[in-house]
Amino acid sequence: MKIADKDTKAVDLVRAALEKAKEYEDYHAFISMNEAHALERAREIDAKIEKGEKVGRLAGVPFALKDNYLSPEGNTTAAAKMLEDFPSPITATAVAKIEAEGAIMIGRTNLDAYAHGGSTENSYFGPTSNAYDKERVAGGSSGGSAVAVALDIVPFALGSDTGGSIRQPASFNGVIGVKPTFGAVSRYGVVAMASSTDTMGCFAKTAEDANLVMSIMAGKDKKDSTTLDDYWTKELSEATPKKKKIGLISDFLGEGVDPEVVKAVKDYANKLKKAGYEIEEVNMPILKYALAIYYIVVPAEISSNLSRYDGIRYGFRSKEAKDLDEIYSKTRDEGFMPENKRRIMIGNFVLSSGFFDAYYLKAQKARTLLINAYNEAFEKYDALLCPTAPRPAFKIGENTDDPLQMYLEDVMTVPANLAGIPGINIPVGKSKDGLPIGAQLVGARQSDQMLLNIIASVEEK
Repeated sequence: MKIADKDTKAVDLVRAALEKAKEYEDYHAFISMNEAHALERAREIDAKIEKGEKVGRLAGVPFALKDNYLSPEGNTTAAAKMLEDFPSPITATAVAKIEAEGAIMIGRTNLDAYAHGGSTENSYFGPTSNAYDKERVAGGSSGGSAVAVALDIVPFALGSDTGGSIRQPASFNGVIGVKPTFGAVSRYGVVAMASSTDTMGCFAKTAEDANLVMSIMAGKDKKDSTTLDDYWTKELSEATPKKKKIGLISDFLGEGVDPEVVKAVKDYANKLKKAGYEIEEVNMPILKYALAIYYIVVPAEISSNLSRYDGIRYGFRSKEAKDLDEIYSKTRDEGFMPENKRRIMIGNFVLSSGFFDAYYLKAQKARTLLINAYNEAFEKYDALLCPTAPRPAFKIGENTDDPLQMYLEDVMTVPANLAGIPGINIPVGKSKDGLPIGAQLVGARQSDQMLLNIIASVEEK
């Protein structure tokens, strides 16, 4: 990525990004733009460079911000009617760290409302189109950020990943997508979806760029008690794999997976093999239960996190309400999208008396078995490789009326979130229709940079 210096002006970098955003406006990657403030910041950075003052590692680099990260520039909407007019009083820790290094936010990107979805069709502001085919979905929920990077509007963009919301759109749009270890990056100042699986990551074109962004975002934050001490080394090459052994998950290469996806992933495995890695097929039967675990645990947490949106303290309030009960009921009925309501209802059901033990408690026990299975696998392998999604991007509207089919698109990404381990999407090929295909590497907790090093070792320069 281009960094501002005496020969490269921050203002020029920002203007170029803003012009490209306007050129590709019909993809609807952005909900709102931050033009005036972005140019003002760029001028400030150029002035510092002119005076010989110290500037950050991302000086003048334009970036796009998923619109569930809070910052005072514009409204933080989470692509929801409920927060359409919400001006944030705070800045998310991850955003503050990125901006402290001189990066400049040019606009807020589209997502599924409250990050509930896998296509960016559930946005109150309308869907985002795939970077390679406008009739197909961008993936979700971080679809806008993925498309902004894929179209070269910005060199990197921030996203959030609760069950695949960075990796799947990265796969659909042919870019690197990093979902870090749970706790690697602070969740403070990001609109909550599911508190035990939410992770903050990024999109980029190369492993090196992704590593730089993640190394800045990562680290302890006193405002988020789940954050880990910073384990990111300064140089990518320092995170060397110890065993040079990668397991190819056979469970995700069979029935229900597009043959073109299987071939692309196996071709990438052969590429790793030629680079000196030992590839061995591994069977993990517990993974077939991950989707069921996820869609019990996560809606339970969603129903709790969304209970704050009641029309009282902030956000949308129904104008039709005549008393307190109607303020609650009508506000939530009018303010939430159908997918938000669906997840609230599932969550309330699995947490209700008589069903808590039968569903939620059992799912949490199964989640522990999943974590144990991963731990056993990582005793033998440096990393595990599998497709990111069972097929390339589907058409807009194709799964809209079939929520179960939409949930099945997450089958390969949700296991890593439940286990709290890192997962990174890598572009590995294209379908006969020219659509990107992604594979994902997952590793043990805190092996994020090692995974990026593996990717960088076979990355085409």
